[in-house]
Amino acid sequence: MVNRMKVKVFDFDHEKDLEEAINEFISGVEVLDIKFNVAVSVFSEEQIFCFSALVVYR
Repeated sequence: MVNRMKVKVFDFDHEKDLEEAINEFISGVEVLDIKFNVAVSVFSEEQIFCFSALVVYR
């Protein structure tokens, strides 16, 4: 049987939430790669952050 690669996308407003979710997920899989991204926007006078990651795994 062929072990195919899969991806899982995570997206959170807080970096700690992203960290916890990724750590929980990768404890049970073979991780091939993790791509991380931060986006920020300004709404009125408030900064809005988006922390996301793409985990490539088997």
